[in-house]
Order: sequence, then C-alpha cells, then structure tokens
Amino acid sequence: MTQHVAVLMGGWSSERPVSLRSGEACARALEGEGYRVTRIDVGRDIADVLAKLKPDVAFNALHGPAGEDGTIQGVLEILRIPYTHSGVLASALAMQKDKAKTIMAAAGVPVPEGRLVSRFEAGRTHALPTPYVLKPVAEGSSFGVFIVKDGRSHPPQELLAADWTYGEWMLAEKFVDGRELTCAVMGDRALDVTEIQPVSEAFYGFDAKYAKGGSIHVLPAKIKGNIYHQIQHLAVLAHRALGCRGVTRADFRYDDRPGGTGELVVLEVNTQPGMTETSLVPELAAHAGLTFGELVRWMVQDASCNR
Repeated sequence: MTQHVAVLMGGWSSERPVSLRSGEACARALEGEGYRVTRIDVGRDIADVLAKLKPDVAFNALHGPAGEDGTIQGVLEILRIPYTHSGVLASALAMQKDKAKTIMAAAGVPVPEGRLVSRFEAGRTHALPTPYVLKPVAEGSSFGVFIVKDGRSHPPQELLAADWTYGEWMLAEKFVDGRELTCAVMGDRALDVTEIQPVSEAFYGFDAKYAKGGSIHVLPAKIKGNIYHQIQHLAVLAHRALGCRGVTRADFRYDDRPGGTGELVVLEVNTQPGMTETSLVPELAAHAGLTFGELVRWMVQDASCNR
C-alpha cells in the first residue's frame, strides 16, 4: 500500500515564503518517489486538519516559530503521527539560541562569547564591545540580525521601533571574522563541509540564502584537512548534545585570515534546514551521492514519534 505523506508548509512565521518553497520542492520529490502526497498550508486549525486526514507520515517543511520550536512536534506527538526532523525538546532547545549555546558549550562545542539582552537595552547602549552581532533568540533565516561594526557610535535604532516583530529578547555575540562554513548531519553521519561566500552582502543574510546567485557555495570547502574533520566532528557533537534527529545543519565561523585568531565556533544548529532549490542540505546530500528524491525518502523512512 502506498504511504500517504502530509507535507506541512507555510505556517505564519516570518519564514513562511521559504517554507512554501521548501514544502513544494519536497512534495514534488516525494511524488517522484511514489508516495501519495497531500500538501498542507499550516494554519491554527492544523490539529483538526491532520486528525481528519490521518496521514501515515508528516513531512515537516515548516521553518521558524511554531514549525521549528517544538510546537508542531507536540501536536504530532498528541495525534501519534510519525514525523520527520527533530522532536519536541531538541526543536525547542535549538530554536532558543541562548539555551542551545549553553548546552553545546557544556558538551565541548566552541561557541561565540555573548549574552542575552532585551531589544530595548540593545537599542539604547552597545551590548558588547564592537564589533558584535545582535540576533533575535528565536528567529531564523537571518531575520532581525545586525552586525554592529567597529567604531559605530550607536546600536541599531530599529530595535526600538514600535513595529519590531522579532521578539523582545536578543542574543549579543562577539563577531568572529573569517569564513562562513556549514555542515549537515544525516542521522549520526556528518556530510561534507560547504563554504558560503555571499556575493553582495556583508554576511549570509536572507537574500544571500534564498535568492538565486545570492551566494557562492564552495563544496567541499577549501580548508585544512584537520579543520575540515573537526567541523564534521563538531556538527555531530552539537546534533547529539541537543538531542536532534533526522537531518540538521550546523553553521560555523572560522577565522583563518592572515594574522587572524584561528578561532572556530558553532553559531547555531538548524533543525529544519531549508529544502529549496538553492538550499545547502540537498546540495551536500548530492555531493554524498544522494539524489533529492533519495534524501526526502530517507527522511520519511526515518520518521517516528517519541523523537
């Protein structure tokens, strides 16, 4: 009997447009693998929709709050529908950047120095010596992220705006210069390492992530072999420390500039990495010999409750 997979996409977070693209790409690939697929644009009635539909598996292609923070995972646990990616606790921890850093650091994963501040405090006075980074504690896709450069007299005034929509708490982190690197984990296996070189932005922001031609992906990354293997090791270590399942992607900064610090840090672990046509995980899987269809089929076969 053909398995019925509900692809959950859209939702109501800032990352809705990206999720719709991820979900559609995954739905098409799953249909190509012979699955019966129902596309669901997730609304607040999702529990009722899924209870009536009764799919065999839920493929979670949501990004951001509600889809990535343990909320939808809890709904799926209650309904006893096997699902892809990480479970309730790992999703909640990884989405809350300050908590994730604490756990990763305790497991021996190097993370940037930083502290939690309210957006009002961060908008009034510098949270750290410049240069530093400010990011919302529970957003993705670089929404609400600022790089406060050396010598800047005032912190970002956007944080004080009445129409600010990215939450009340910000994580301030020391800016680590150098290369932007990423490594995916599939099950307990690290895939290869990609260097991301944004074409027109100073950092790997939204357009660099999702616009065609927004960034150059160097795969495999041209770095020393010992650093390459260390990144793969740390990606798996962070995945395990947070209790992740399925596919994740860890993002790194590595300062190997002439006269640089040599510092290598994990910025975060993405439990719902993008699955669009320009996304990194499908590219890393392809480099490992897996077609996009084989990747999503593995994810469906790996789905379960009690994750």
